[in-house]
Amino acid sequence: MEIVIANKSHTKYAEIICETIAESAKVRGTGIAKRTPEYISTKMENGNAVIALDGDVFAGFCYIELWGHGKFVANSGLIVHPNYRGKGLAKKIKHKVFAHSRTKFPNAKVFSITTGLAVMKLNSDLGYKPVTFSELTDDQTFWDGCQTCQNYDVLTRTKRKMCLCTGMLYDAKANEKKESKKIKEKVFKRLKHIKETMFLKKDKKVK
Repeated sequence: MEIVIANKSHTKYAEIICETIAESAKVRGTGIAKRTPEYISTKMENGNAVIALDGDVFAGFCYIELWGHGKFVANSGLIVHPNYRGKGLAKKIKHKVFAHSRTKFPNAKVFSITTGLAVMKLNSDLGYKPVTFSELTDDQTFWDGCQTCQNYDVLTRTKRKMCLCTGMLYDAKANEKKESKKIKEKVFKRLKHIKETMFLKKDKKVK
């Protein structure tokens, strides 16, 4: 297995990456912003993505997005092909793309919004902290990307203050000042349950 910084030669995998992301979201029943092969290809060509390959076979992927004129970066689209799940590959990819983000954009804060408990745990292990959406980028283009998510109505209904996703932030300067403590997985499970209770039941009543 090889995990490398993607480049133009890897654009041939763009379509299967998008398909794998979409299928994963469908199986989990969670919302996710849609990606196109063209968008994924651009990330690879710019050196803002990490890809895992088993020989010539696609195994996993994640890319970097730059927001707020370089003040924030996000590691998005983390995905592992079903044939390679359960082997710790997601963690290796996450560590690789996080290190790449910190090297390429050293002055940026790294953030994430996700409904996935596994991703929350990975983020926590790297030093991310749960934060309110107001502490994330105010770049409108980023939030516009949520329009293709099935939970977008929740985001708009709360005036972009809350959603089923949890916002997480890594601030290198803040982490240097105080010891970073990992958050237990049960805390994330509880947080996710509270959000689903608040928003999903309301949706059902409206219907």
